[in-house]
Amino acid sequence: MRIVELEKTVTELSREDLALFRAWFEEFDAQVWDKQIKEDARSGRLDKLIAQANEEYNAGLCKPL
Repeated sequence: MRIVELEKTVTELSREDLALFRAWFEEFDAQVWDKQIKEDARSGRLDKLIAQANEEYNAGLCKPL
C-alpha cells in the first residue's frame, strides 16, 4: 500500500475507528522507538551523549526535575 492510499483510508475512518487507529499507532510507534533506542545503546551510538550527560551532572550543571 502506498502512503497516499493509506492517507486516504485513514481520512475515511469513522471517529471511533480513528480513535482505535490512533491508540494502536501510538503504541506501535513507541515500540519502534524503544527498539531503536536499545539498538543504539547496544551499538555504542549513545556513548558520547551519556558521557556528556555524566560530565554535566558531576560538574553540578543539572537541576532537579
